[in-house]
Amino acid sequence: MEYVFELDVSGKVEGVVETLLQLHRASCLDKLGDQTAMITAILQSRLARTSFDKNRFQSVSEKLHMECKAEMVTPLVTNPGHVCITDTNLYFQPLNGYPIVFLLLKKPMVQITLHDVRRIYKRRHGLMPLGLEVFCTEDDLCSDVYLKFYERQDRDDLYFYIATYLEHHVAERTAEGYTLQWQRGLLSNYQYLLHLNTLADRSCNDLSQYPVFPWVIGDYSSSELDLSNPGTFRDLSKPVGALNKERLERLLTRYQEMPEPKFMYGSHYSSPGYVLFYLVRIAPEYMLCLQNGRFDNADRMFNSIAETWKNCLDGATDFKELIPEFYGDDVSFLVNSLKLDLGKRQGGQMVDDVELPPWARSPEDFLQKSRDALESDYVSEHLHEWIDLVFGYKQKGRDAVGAHNVFHPLTYEGGVDLNSIEDPDEKVAMLTQILEFGQTPKQLFVTPHPRRITPKFKSLSQPSRYNASTADTPGEESFEDLTEESRTLAWSNITRLQLHEQHRIHKEAVTGIAVSRSGSSVFTTSQDSTLKMFSKESKMLQRSISFSNMALSSCLLLPGDATVVSSSWDNNVYFYSIAFGRRQDTLMGHDDAVSKICWHDNRLYSASWDSTVKVWSGVPAEMPGSRRHQFDLLAELEHDVSVDTISLSAASTLLVSGTKEGTVTIWDLTAATILHQIPCHSGTVCDTAFSPDSRHVLSAGADGCLNVVDVQTGMLISSMTSEEPQRCFLWDGNSVLSGSQSGELLVWDLLGGKIRERIQGHTGAVTCMWMNDQCSSVITGGEDRQLMFWKLQY
Repeated sequence: MEYVFELDVSGKVEGVVETLLQLHRASCLDKLGDQTAMITAILQSRLARTSFDKNRFQSVSEKLHMECKAEMVTPLVTNPGHVCITDTNLYFQPLNGYPIVFLLLKKPMVQITLHDVRRIYKRRHGLMPLGLEVFCTEDDLCSDVYLKFYERQDRDDLYFYIATYLEHHVAERTAEGYTLQWQRGLLSNYQYLLHLNTLADRSCNDLSQYPVFPWVIGDYSSSELDLSNPGTFRDLSKPVGALNKERLERLLTRYQEMPEPKFMYGSHYSSPGYVLFYLVRIAPEYMLCLQNGRFDNADRMFNSIAETWKNCLDGATDFKELIPEFYGDDVSFLVNSLKLDLGKRQGGQMVDDVELPPWARSPEDFLQKSRDALESDYVSEHLHEWIDLVFGYKQKGRDAVGAHNVFHPLTYEGGVDLNSIEDPDEKVAMLTQILEFGQTPKQLFVTPHPRRITPKFKSLSQPSRYNASTADTPGEESFEDLTEESRTLAWSNITRLQLHEQHRIHKEAVTGIAVSRSGSSVFTTSQDSTLKMFSKESKMLQRSISFSNMALSSCLLLPGDATVVSSSWDNNVYFYSIAFGRRQDTLMGHDDAVSKICWHDNRLYSASWDSTVKVWSGVPAEMPGSRRHQFDLLAELEHDVSVDTISLSAASTLLVSGTKEGTVTIWDLTAATILHQIPCHSGTVCDTAFSPDSRHVLSAGADGCLNVVDVQTGMLISSMTSEEPQRCFLWDGNSVLSGSQSGELLVWDLLGGKIRERIQGHTGAVTCMWMNDQCSSVITGGEDRQLMFWKLQY
């Protein structure tokens, strides 16, 4: 056959013919490695003879920062050219004329304003750390440009320049930061999976690493889709290959008999072939490119949702998951709108639109119900199990074997070192196999992923005030709801905290604050060794008590407001009777200074520099005649070093401790055992506290970090840094009010990963804080000896 091509630009025929002849000679070489080497040489020669056209700059005042050779990655095709970055723009100018992407853009190059960049990621491309992907949106599936560099140093230099620019404009995003947002309901399941895919090197521009999403629905035969029935859903704790018990047994038998390296599944859950299987109706050119100009056999095409699911359950080599399009809003991949001739099936029917399950009235309805299923309570409660398999700790090693989640070694990062293969034919064949077989995402988590916080009983508790059975006590329910609403309102306005009054009643740093339920009396401890009682109403100091000549470290009021308990550096805990104005009891329970105390349900919890936290049972005497009350030691929680702070969960079944060396330990008090031990600070842990729902622990350290740990898994899911230590804090699970070394009060948005407000306060470090139940009043104490009273101004 003869083909005639007409060039848009005259006078270029000789150059085009010369290039065609060179490529023809390369294609006639016997060995694949030699072909690749010759084509690379032709390309590099052309790149060396050209450079970026500086006339394309958006402004004459732009300053060039760097220029290098690179390729723009699109599905199945990379386009060579020149990358250029200035003080305001990133450019890519293609070497090869005007490929389709530039025709669509109606521009001869890609130009991205740095100020518009929202996310930037280093990428593996062909298992090599040479890729860079740039996004100008927060949640979009596709990036604005994906570049592959010839030299890693070029990629890293460009990344560093853009990342440095972004530091002043965009908060850095990590998997842990997204996890906290997802747990707290700020990200949908769909958005969270998109972000995890992006962080794990998955990209729409790379079909061998296309974003992977789970099958979540397991019912494609019913006429109605019941999302309240757990039986409607796929088991998210198992990979697709393990969903059919009989098939799994056959695969495991083969696995046991297989020599090393062993694998359970001979095909992957995500590969270019599987992606194009789903997308053939909107991207037929990619399918034709991948399969040498032919569509697949008509009976093996994406004909039916139910058939595809059944084959994934029963097929000997079919273990594929889904792609994001199944949970999007574009139905075009389900409809043969291009009227493609995709062949005739054995039954005689032509391959046309995808056959939908009975419960879907239309393609739009199918996608809507799929989205509803993905965001359902069942999936929200179990999605972490699938994340463990694909992005988490069950992806590799012994945990992967136990979860029946072992794929071919070539699919894993580090499974083969291409640079160690000297034979060019073998290297090209290996790379081709890797790219076509599919790749496992980069591992993001090495510990069990925390589950999502779902308001399981919200629908039951909300309408209770209208329930006939509780109609006689509506006030209590309404009061609780009102209190919760007032707390939420207060925390949303916490940046409006204003100093109301201040008093200097101590001679050294204030170390503890306790307030009576009426709010009229404020008790404080100090390094000056005194316990003070201050009247808020008269603004007068009412009492000053000294138990020894050593500093007092913290204080609390027992229920009933009759007794104040103080901890001391003299190794003791003192009980002071307010009514009788005298020391009521002394607990001599430690071998070194007592650093912090807590109280709940007639139990005292004391932390000490002697490396222990002790749990005591006992009711202090109310009458002076029975002063020497016997305290029983219930448990001793041993640490390796000094314990500087402790805090209890709301139900007091958990305790968190922070040590001098930066370790945060979560204890199960019912068994006096360690749940998790997390070395998350590089210096002393200054303060720790559970979130109101006890699902997270926040810790502040001398290293300036605020760290959030998931209680269930022990995973560090968020970390924010300030330029100075945060000595103490209050938080509602989302926002934090902290007291800094310099005396400022800082308001942190944990979910947004930023400091929202800085409030001028003390002239020295803020050392302790107290907040009322309505979260509308705050009292702080500092090294400047001041006691400051703050109020919210709405």
